[in-house]
Amino acid sequence: MGRVAGLVLGCAADRLLGDPRRFHPVAGFGRFALAVESRTYADHRAAGGLHSLVVVGGTVLLARTLREGTLVTALCTWTVLGGRSLAREAAAVAAHLEAGDLPAARERVTHLVGRDPSRLGPDEVARATVESVAENTSDAVVAPLLWGAVAGPAGLLGYRAVNTLDAMVGHRSPRYLRFGWASARLDDAANLVPARVTALLAATGAPGPALRAWRRDAGRHPSPNAGPVEAAFAGALGLRLGGRNRYGEEVQDRGFLGDGRPPAPGDIGRAVVLADRVGAAALSLAVLGAIARRRGRR
Repeated sequence: MGRVAGLVLGCAADRLLGDPRRFHPVAGFGRFALAVESRTYADHRAAGGLHSLVVVGGTVLLARTLREGTLVTALCTWTVLGGRSLAREAAAVAAHLEAGDLPAARERVTHLVGRDPSRLGPDEVARATVESVAENTSDAVVAPLLWGAVAGPAGLLGYRAVNTLDAMVGHRSPRYLRFGWASARLDDAANLVPARVTALLAATGAPGPALRAWRRDAGRHPSPNAGPVEAAFAGALGLRLGGRNRYGEEVQDRGFLGDGRPPAPGDIGRAVVLADRVGAAALSLAVLGAIARRRGRR
């Protein structure tokens, strides 16, 4: 039962401590990925596929050398989860907005989103924060827990490698348009089930509005996984998310998700509460899944 205990202890460490302050393994992974990129980069998809194979495959192989037990699983879980940090960043944005300090809120929201906040008003900053809380609840809490339940440390670290690599090279910039294609598709595949589990868990408190928004509006979002999650959060919170986002000189119109009113600064705290409930439910599912897997193997 080391996997079950490790997942629970790792979640507790994340809630109490947040991310490791120094020598975070993800920073080390980033340096490793950049070193590999210096040797594998070329402006075509095959090179990007090789890059993903080396970086993610190397991480999984390393994780497989670890002797799985309670302590190792707990440390890996604590390393890859980001629930406490997500809540802390969202609360900081909300505090700046409530104090009327829009410039500080705009600067702080860049810790959560990639869009240009320089022209955002208070409500648009709040929308960006709520959307980030929704999407990152799936990426940084639910998905790693489910992968940890299935594959232990290899699942935890392998998933984190996939997700981090997508953040590094999976975006549609001129340099990474082709090279990052494989990393982006791998991340889509790794999050396909966790995103829908997240949406279902978010919908439990208000199933009618949340499921309706998911079914009707998720396809308007450019991401196949963020769409269901953000739509379900919008319906559960009684809000309307989505709309126009500016990324430098590029403007994306993502359509609207949900039937409610636009988010206000006070809705950030509500989104964090919902995210916490979803994370707790995901831990329960992960524990049950790990127990079922163990019994099935026996």
